[in-house]
Amino acid sequence: MTVKDSAEEVQREAPITNRIEVLQGKHATLETALDKESNRPMPDSSVVTHLKREKLAVKDELERLSPP
Repeated sequence: MTVKDSAEEVQREAPITNRIEVLQGKHATLETALDKESNRPMPDSSVVTHLKREKLAVKDELERLSPP
């Protein structure tokens, strides 16, 4: 592997790493929102369902992007 090949590989991995970081932040934000909604005196079940689905979609994408 040449230095050029190594640099190109790092460039390809950087956007994926950035995307993973963004998704991890979004997942944490959704977790906070879900906890907040669930702990209200009368949680809105449609909001809870929406947050859970969105959180699951983010988790699925994180698993797809993360190395094995």
